[in-house]
Amino acid sequence: MAASHIWFSPLRPHSNVGVSDLGLRRCVDLRCNWDLERLPRWECCCFSLLAQRAITPVEDEKPLIPQVETSEAIDQVQNTQSRGLHKDLNLLPKPLSATGLFSSPGNGAKVRVAYQGMPGAYGEVAALKAYPKCETVPCEEFEAAFKAVELWLVDKAVLPIESSVGGSIHRNYDLLLRHRLHIVGEVQMIVNHCLLGLPGVQKDELKRVLSHPQALDQCDMILTKLGVVRVSTDDTAGAAQMVAASGERDSGVIASDRAAGIYGLNILLEKIQDDDDNITRFLILAREPIIPGTDRPHKTSIVFTLEEGPGMLFKALAVFASRDINLTKIESRPQRKRPLRVVDDSNKASARYFDYLFYIDFEASMAEPRAQHALAHLQEFARFLRVLGCYATDSAL
Repeated sequence: MAASHIWFSPLRPHSNVGVSDLGLRRCVDLRCNWDLERLPRWECCCFSLLAQRAITPVEDEKPLIPQVETSEAIDQVQNTQSRGLHKDLNLLPKPLSATGLFSSPGNGAKVRVAYQGMPGAYGEVAALKAYPKCETVPCEEFEAAFKAVELWLVDKAVLPIESSVGGSIHRNYDLLLRHRLHIVGEVQMIVNHCLLGLPGVQKDELKRVLSHPQALDQCDMILTKLGVVRVSTDDTAGAAQMVAASGERDSGVIASDRAAGIYGLNILLEKIQDDDDNITRFLILAREPIIPGTDRPHKTSIVFTLEEGPGMLFKALAVFASRDINLTKIESRPQRKRPLRVVDDSNKASARYFDYLFYIDFEASMAEPRAQHALAHLQEFARFLRVLGCYATDSAL
């Protein structure tokens, strides 16, 4: 059998985990009572556990040190506005970029949470749902949010992973594998799109509407009815900032009600999405994993690759079905480093197939023996296996 690897969540360097040359015995420091004697090939324990930290090293890991403004700056801006626009939009926090990350002393009593987009983006709304009293830190790109957590600039990142309307956010699946963070929670959020305009403007006066392309698509019916020109932007909240700064009265925005309050815009229409059940699932990412429990429903996320052969994916899924473990998500992504696999056939030719990574979410805690045994079974024919996180399921909308 070909050599295989299983990666689990890394512990701090000073953690004292007893591992002999014959394999894993038992977790010493973390006082876990799991029976892991039957899993000799795992590298560590207590949600396991010691792992190599990332497939691709993260570059540019030395941050700059100017000051960063967060959600507290938003409150300052809101205090400066009258009934109309902000007096100074420059007071809003500037998003971090992947190449220009910076830090500030911050308030140690609060959790600092990174999200992608401008203040008022749906990512910020999700972060505030998860941590109502947190400091929110905007980032220009998804990767900047990953790096902000890795570099200790923030404590957590809240990033979208899938939408009931738009499907999976593939970029974040790829970044989960590239970076060394752990999933420690999830947020399920109903996305309610609002049509925003400058104070005193009526919806019939609008000639164009700005927003992210997905938001424009999700509100197709109302935009068609209004007969406006659709203008795509990088971010819903960024579009709100553009209209507020430009003062163009014939321009509207599709964004959140929070964005309306931040940028001094009026809500012309609420809940304008075509599908009322427009739900986006966000992941909460942190530097360290959490120790899973069994006191409430948990979900575990993994990624793996399989050996070549007929029925291999069936065998992989059967390790969960045979232990009555429900799969809630399966996503496949071609490997970027080695996208094609060559397979010889009997006619002395060769077939080329994509070599896939499989991302799976299943309903079980890593504290349960059935989850441990399922992954040990999967390890027998997986070429690579990594636990991305084990976390409590979010059932509140």
